[in-house]
Amino acid sequence: MARIPPGKVNGLQSALSSKSLQGTRESLALDGESNSFASDSELNGYTSDRQTDKYGFIGGAQQYSEQSAEDIPPEVLRQREAKWLDMLNSWDKWMAKRHKKLKLRCQKGIPPSLRGRAWLYLSGGKVKREQHRGTFEDLDSQAGDPKWVDVIERDLHRQFPFHEMFVARGGHGQQDLFRVLKAYTLHRPEEGYCQAQAPIAAVLLMHMPAEDAFWGLVQICEKYLPGYYSAGLEAIQLDGETLSALLKRISPVAHRHLKKHKMEPILYMTEWFMCAFSRTLPWASVLRVWDMFLCEGVKIIFRVGLVLLKSMLGTQDKLKTCQGQYETMELLKNIESRYMQEAFIVREVIELPVSERDIEKEHLAQLRRWKETRGELHCKSPPRLHGAKAIMAAEPPRRQDLRQNPTIIVQSPLAIRQEGGGQEDESRKKTKEEKNGKMIREETKPSPEPDQAPALFKDTPLQESNQSLDTYL
Repeated sequence: MARIPPGKVNGLQSALSSKSLQGTRESLALDGESNSFASDSELNGYTSDRQTDKYGFIGGAQQYSEQSAEDIPPEVLRQREAKWLDMLNSWDKWMAKRHKKLKLRCQKGIPPSLRGRAWLYLSGGKVKREQHRGTFEDLDSQAGDPKWVDVIERDLHRQFPFHEMFVARGGHGQQDLFRVLKAYTLHRPEEGYCQAQAPIAAVLLMHMPAEDAFWGLVQICEKYLPGYYSAGLEAIQLDGETLSALLKRISPVAHRHLKKHKMEPILYMTEWFMCAFSRTLPWASVLRVWDMFLCEGVKIIFRVGLVLLKSMLGTQDKLKTCQGQYETMELLKNIESRYMQEAFIVREVIELPVSERDIEKEHLAQLRRWKETRGELHCKSPPRLHGAKAIMAAEPPRRQDLRQNPTIIVQSPLAIRQEGGGQEDESRKKTKEEKNGKMIREETKPSPEPDQAPALFKDTPLQESNQSLDTYL
């Protein structure tokens, strides 16, 4: 396949254009982590005495800073966790009857301790996993297509090299990332592997086991962003034109400037959209954007893109330093930090008046224009589903598919003692038989009353029950 000439543009290749992208996707060489990251030799295998931040980063542009995130009081966080546990225990009812409240809670931010589980439920990955038990294990056990295996292996060290999961070459994070990406190429051999899938899978792996991350990746590729990772990148080009049309309405000044300097959308928005901003924003902002994205669908990705473009290019004063294409690209490569902070980006995204209907209307208009100028699409993608509610409506789950399955089971010591009581009685009987030379029946000792329970287990939630620790982790 033809490759795009080198030259970095916001993490992509500067020579990208609608024409040059047609018919290839190997050209999407997502290079390094960003221009703020060091070379590969300094990254993987990297050892340092520096501690990780609250998200697992040991350095790099996405490391936590006091200005980049909002700290939630512990008591508020505990309340939110309790609310989310209640929602997860009756997910179908919340989706059917209280979806607006669920959406509001996603906008406020999912509690970190439950984010992975919530993402799996929102995306429909939980249902897919339950309905296809054993599928991931089967795919994982296969060797994979050597063509894709080789490309995936070469990409592993590029994914979040400053995160503790992926810092070591051949470490558990890179191993799981390889397993997930290889499994996807076997799951969709006609689609194969696209380099922009790697950061998506890596973000999921930071929050859930490999099997769950695989099904989350499947849902994002097939439901949220269908066609984005197919040969030719036609879907991303269409959405680029859709973004441009929406920008004309949201910020005419920014739109005119980009058109004046012949800035095709594919030049600046490809990495944004294909990686769901995971390589662009500070990490606190990435997580909040993903909370909303997996709940409400691709409109959140469009809104984030529109907010950034409007913020950087939306007034004449801001355009004084952008006298050409190069200066504009440099500006979009180095977005001011204040426009990417969690509080700002979340507020602006929620308030921006762009709906699913607006997106689909513009998408259909661009699709008609594409067919008039270029003919039929080469890759037929399934319809895009706008968020968790649409996904659940399209594939209604069974109740058992939504049941929370514990990952760790701890048996109460009291229950163990009661179950072992019969064996203790038999041993006691045998001893007395040997001593007395005859059968002696011993009365079974009654179980202690609750207030007589050993101090170690008294007033604990595990008393006299088999309780899953998964609820508390």
